Amino acid sequence: MKTPMYKLKVPDDIAELIRNMHPHLKKKVRASLQSILSDPYSGKALKDELAGLRSFRVGRLRIIYRISDQKLIEIVAIGPQETIYEETFRLLKRK
Repeated sequence: MKTPMYKLKVPDDIAELIRNMHPHLKKKVRASLQSILSDPYSGKALKDELAGLRSFRVGRLRIIYRISDQKLIEIVAIGPQETIYEETFRLLKRK
């Protein structure tokens, strides 16, 4: 089995969110995380205030992440498409 070039960083709060998901959705999200790990640039590049982040579609959910120069993929947020971009913007403003 080939070792991925990138490493995945999932913050504790997002890992807990995934653990508490319905089993069917959890399986889809975990498969999507593997897809992102295999091809980090497969997600849509975001613009404007969210420039530098990418979005990966999982049904109605979006996984928001960033790719660092150190071959690290950091998951920033996971949530429904309707609200995740605004929530991510607010989250980043607080940091």
